[in-house]
Parts: sequence; structure tokens; C-alpha cells
Amino acid sequence: MNIVIVGLGKIGTTLTKYLAEGNHDVTVIDSNAKVVEAVVDEADVMGISGTGASYDVLMEAGANKAKLFIAMTGSDEMNILSCLIAKKMGAEHTIARVRNPEYSKQLTFMRDELGINMLVNPEYETAYEIARILHFPSALKIESFAKGRVELAEIKIKEGNPLIGEPISIVHSKFQVRVLICAVQRGEEVVIPRGDFVVQEGDKIHITASRTELANFMKKLGIYKQRMKKVMVVGGGKIGYYLTKQLLEAGHDVKLIEKDEKRCAHLSENLPKAEVIYGDGADQEVLLEEGLEQADALVSLTGIDEENIIISMFANIKKVAKVVTKINRVSVDMLNSVGLESVISPKQVSANGVVRYVRALESSGTGSMLTLYRLVDGAVEAAEFEVVEGLDCIGIPFKDIRLKKNLLIGSIIRNNKVIFPGGNDMLLPGDRVVITGAFSFGGVVTALCGFP
Repeated sequence: MNIVIVGLGKIGTTLTKYLAEGNHDVTVIDSNAKVVEAVVDEADVMGISGTGASYDVLMEAGANKAKLFIAMTGSDEMNILSCLIAKKMGAEHTIARVRNPEYSKQLTFMRDELGINMLVNPEYETAYEIARILHFPSALKIESFAKGRVELAEIKIKEGNPLIGEPISIVHSKFQVRVLICAVQRGEEVVIPRGDFVVQEGDKIHITASRTELANFMKKLGIYKQRMKKVMVVGGGKIGYYLTKQLLEAGHDVKLIEKDEKRCAHLSENLPKAEVIYGDGADQEVLLEEGLEQADALVSLTGIDEENIIISMFANIKKVAKVVTKINRVSVDMLNSVGLESVISPKQVSANGVVRYVRALESSGTGSMLTLYRLVDGAVEAAEFEVVEGLDCIGIPFKDIRLKKNLLIGSIIRNNKVIFPGGNDMLLPGDRVVITGAFSFGGVVTALCGFP
């Protein structure tokens, strides 16, 4: 697929690496020649130095023949203008990074009248991801398929967990729950497990189940956490604002700490139900005075990674039940090694959203891709797609299909009911299927239906 990316900031660079790994023909544009050179060398893509709103630059980059044009500069207006020009030149699909909430409200107009197919708001999407984690705090991360009927949760196996030393084939008989362990991270190794796989302490396992079954399973493992009522948010930037607003709407009590006085006044005016505190959240005394030890959860959202790490580590020391850390540059694995487990990166959240769109384009003609999540730093993908008429694997029992290695069928949603399939189950037109594996979505149906 021919893809043009304008803007090589954190998100644009991350996205370039993701898409280049997927064997797409990627061309990047940025006004900083040194940045372009660095990304070209690292990601092995084509690069052009120039402005993304220049007709000549876009023509040189091949925007007129692009399947997908992506504008990720720091300016909303530049991104919108770049997409408009690219669309007029012949680009089939366009995506713009738009952070201003006023523009985000105009999605329908921008899509129908301006031809911009997708708007990316990194701060809003990051806040949404954090809110989802806080709604199901027993998991390190939580994703949803089939409009919430199926959940995908990540948990860490700690000392004393009853799964340790057990093959996953006994999960249903021992715990009387309908769940599927669909991926395991053990150190740097990632495994799509079979029934004889034995769980060890320190493993991070990814589980698919209905929300009820997932909660029941976690209770039986002894790791279930009650709903977070009191949440402390440190950092009142855009993410802090969006997150606080979402949490308040969900009935949480939120205390928001911000060290900029003018920003505090703005937050107080726009979030009247929140308790907004003017203070430095990196100061331990401030945190303790504002009730850190009584909080159910803490979310560190300052603009400095090091501050977020220190705040989160202090919250862990004070035994706060759930701690979420926002980072931009630091390695997630590095933070996991010091006990920070729920870590979120805005650049990865936004890049993953665009990758989902790319996978949907790849799936055109083979099935309708509905949802996709990248797990374990992109080593594994979990995808939901709708089965369409004409697929050769329809009506064939799974035991008779040659599934691709490292691929699991997690669940089937049929007539609003969730089925965890066995060898005698089969696909029918209209089914929604959740599968997990190491693949590019363009090959999912091929792999599922057993063709070479």
C-alpha cells in the first residue's frame, strides 16, 4: 500500500516505523531535513524535506497516487490543509491529527464535505484508554470487542497465583469459567499458547472473555479489585482535562492537581464537579496533604516522563491500589522492571488507531475488519472481523481447517451471544470472530481458511 506521512514528531515517527514493518511503501515529509534523514535511515522509507501543504512537495512524494495520506504535524490547520490538497490531487483516504476540541466536533462535516476520513486526537484517545483501565482496575490493560460483549485483558502472574505451574487446558475445569488465554509474554518471548502451555510466575497473560466471566475469573484468582471511586490526577493538561471529564461523567470522585495557576482557574471553571488543586504534584508533601493514601487510584500526567515515574513510584510505596503512568520517551519494559505496570504512551495509542484503519483497508474484499488491537509492543495483534458470504472456510468445522501456526480463534459472536469455539464449531455468514496471532491483517482470512 502506498502511504504518505507528513510530520515526523513523536506520533508520525512511531507510525512510520509501524507501517514500514508491515511492508508498505511509505514516503515521509517533514520541514526538518535532519529529522527526515534520521527516520529514512532507521525505518528504510523514502523521505522528502519540505512543507506538507506544498503541491510540488506532495506531488514529489506521490500523494496523487497514495492509497492513504496521513498528516501528523503539530498544527491542526496544517494537517487539515494538507489533507484537502492531497485529496484533490487523488489520494484515496486521508487522516489528520486534530487536537482542538472544536474541530473534533465537526467530524461529520470534515468527512462528508472535506473528504477527511479520520481525525486523530492523541490526548482524547489517551484519556479514553486510561479511563477504560480505571473502570476495570484488576487488569493492566483492557480492550473491548463486539461493543463490549467480549473483553481482552492483560494481567501479570504474581507470586501465589493459583495458575502458576498449571497447563492452561485446566482453566475451565478448575475455575469453572469460560475464558481463553490467547497470548503470553514471558520476558522478551511472546507465545500464542496451546493447551499444554504451563503458566509461570512473572508471565503477562492476555485473556479474552465476557466481562462477567472475566470478573469471575479474577475473583477466583484472588486479584479482583473493586471499582475505583476516588481518583487523583496529577497534571491538568489536555489529557488531564479529558480524563477528569470522563471520570466525572462515570461517577468517580476526582481530585486534579495542577501547578500552573492560570490553568487551574480554567480547569475549575470547565470542570465544576472536580476538586482542582493548585500545587506541584511532584512534591510528596502536596500529594500526602491532598489525600494520596486515601485514593483508590493515581494517574500521573505531567509533561515530563521523569516526574511521572517518580510520582507513580511514590504512589506504589504508599500502596495506592491502581497507578497509571503516562510516558513519551521511556521504555515500557524499563518501567515494568521497577514495578510500574499500567503504563500508557500517547504516541502508541494514536499510532495504533491509525494502524487499525490501515488494517481495515487491507481487509477490503476479504471480510469486514471491525476492531484491532496491538499487544506486547505490536508483536501480537487481536482482531475482530465480520464473516462475509463467499469465504471458503464457511461451514467447515475448525478441526478440519488448517489454521496458521500461532493463530487462535478467541470467540465468535453470533446473534448477540458469545461462543468460545471448539473443534466442531464453524463460521457462518454474519458472525463476528475475534482472533489473536502474529500476522498482518491482510492475511488473516487466508490464514484462517487454511490457504497457503
